[in-house]
Amino acid sequence: MQRHTQTKDELIPKLGGVLTDWKDEFAQTFVQNLKDFDLQKTVTTDHLKILLEKNYNTGITLFRLVLEQSKDEFTETLKALFYNSKNGHGKTAFTKNPDGYVNALERYGLIKAFNDLISREYTWREIMQERLKMGRGSAIKGQRRGKNLEDFVETIVQKVFEDYDVRKSFIGTSGLSSAKADFCIPSTEHPGIVIEVKAYGATGSKQSDVIGDVRKIIDEKRSDTYFFLVTDGVTWTARMRDFERLIEYQNLGDIYRIYTQQMKNELLSDLKQIKSELNI
Repeated sequence: MQRHTQTKDELIPKLGGVLTDWKDEFAQTFVQNLKDFDLQKTVTTDHLKILLEKNYNTGITLFRLVLEQSKDEFTETLKALFYNSKNGHGKTAFTKNPDGYVNALERYGLIKAFNDLISREYTWREIMQERLKMGRGSAIKGQRRGKNLEDFVETIVQKVFEDYDVRKSFIGTSGLSSAKADFCIPSTEHPGIVIEVKAYGATGSKQSDVIGDVRKIIDEKRSDTYFFLVTDGVTWTARMRDFERLIEYQNLGDIYRIYTQQMKNELLSDLKQIKSELNI
């Protein structure tokens, strides 16, 4: 047989696409179940049960897509919704209590999201937008989650203080080390108040990192510095041990108070009171 010596210039023009199909067995079942889903009126909990009873895996995947969540994000959502369930958050939980399962999904907003989706007529531009959202958009959503909570806190801080530093390291008690905080009031030089903002599931902020970041602030701040922690996300209930550790820090006095978005009035009131006490 003749020997050949090949070159890059020779081979590159001959490269072509490799044909593939995204429809594996699961996808084919998913698509078929969509076709079989005869919907003549608005979606109800009965429809949810029918879809899950027919095929739990394809049904729950459909619900995840309707809610525009990644697989990991939706798994955490289910864990949070059923964190008190002895049967977990998956197929067994549904089988043991179908009505309770779909009712929890309804309370979370699945029915509304479903009906909003099927009532719309999409253009090709909107379809392209949806594809972008489910791809690159999933990462952006995680980043925005954290930024939105930070913006929420800054809006409140601005109502009370003119001087504050954002996302900088403050000087520790020894003067030789530091810790980073989202807000240092009035500055990073021995601040009277430090505020850390942690949104569950924000990109780059794993739950184990939350504990470490909080512990670092506690170790570095002066004992007379007020430490506020602002956090939110229903999926915290899926990581209750970590959340309980934060509460333990608060109970020990290491954290002055833990706030959520629903506690904005308490946050505003406490900031005003401490401003008066510290004269800052």
